[in-house]
Amino acid sequence: MEYFVYILESEIDGRLYKGQASDINKRIKEHNSGKTKSTKGYKPWKLVYFETFERRDEAVLREKYFKTGSGREFLKGKLII
Repeated sequence: MEYFVYILESEIDGRLYKGQASDINKRIKEHNSGKTKSTKGYKPWKLVYFETFERRDEAVLREKYFKTGSGREFLKGKLII
């Protein structure tokens, strides 16, 4: 099974959301349908970056990294923000 760490951007105000899931397409649909409490006020969301991992624990660690200051700096270099 593959696991994904993904970065979504709100088309409303440009904020970024960092998450991880095993079914990235299903998860993005959940964000855009308002099923996720923390993101429903900022939809629609678009996928702007993702990475794939073989193990869930690797994905969780990468998601945590993206939520740190150095992780946000890394993303600035990858994304056009």
